[in-house]
Amino acid sequence: MSTGKAERQPIVAIAEDDDSVFRSIDRALRFEGFAVRHAADGRSALDLVTSESPDAMILDIGMPELNGLEVCRLLRAMGNRIPILMLTARVELSDRVAGLDAGADDYLVKPFALEELLARLRALLRRAAVVPDGRNLLTVADLVVDPAGRTAHRAGREIDLTKTEFDLLELLMTNAGIVLTRDVIYERIWGYDFETTSNPLDVYVGYLRRKLESEGEARLIHTVRGVGYAARPE
Repeated sequence: MSTGKAERQPIVAIAEDDDSVFRSIDRALRFEGFAVRHAADGRSALDLVTSESPDAMILDIGMPELNGLEVCRLLRAMGNRIPILMLTARVELSDRVAGLDAGADDYLVKPFALEELLARLRALLRRAAVVPDGRNLLTVADLVVDPAGRTAHRAGREIDLTKTEFDLLELLMTNAGIVLTRDVIYERIWGYDFETTSNPLDVYVGYLRRKLESEGEARLIHTVRGVGYAARPE
């Protein structure tokens, strides 16, 4: 008979007011070994995350009380870095960008395959590896960023970053594997009113690349021509 401790079930909060959609996701998650908590409106979702500290959140945009974008913005403003997979029935790029800009880590357009939802959720949990002190580390290949401690290490060496360099790296790492448009990055790092014709984004990406690749390491911040930038393994 085994005497080892049972592995802890990851807890996922599902904020969804459509009962049929919730039941479908709930069954799939429980079958895969997740524990589930449910909120049927935005205000309850906010209370659930702050009181129970789940490991990840599946957040529908169109909910009563507070919509998903408002919930996401409030959580990020509070410093809560829970991985958030946002669900939306809107297919326009601007709506999906709005979700990422609000602080979501990934999005999925309805209707969706449960297999894809599970794959995206597992990817979010892998990217936000929880360390013993409860802080979330962001990882891409051998690059590790600690948002709480505002430190970055690659292959064990510490990388000295300015505030803007760190903010830009954190944004790209939080959305690892996702191409962020130039407009989204400018809004998140410099704000709506920043004069983009001076190309500070390209300058700071250059700074980051030189520091991240100073020992001959592979490129992790990639240019997507005509769109923006993405953090991902080469």
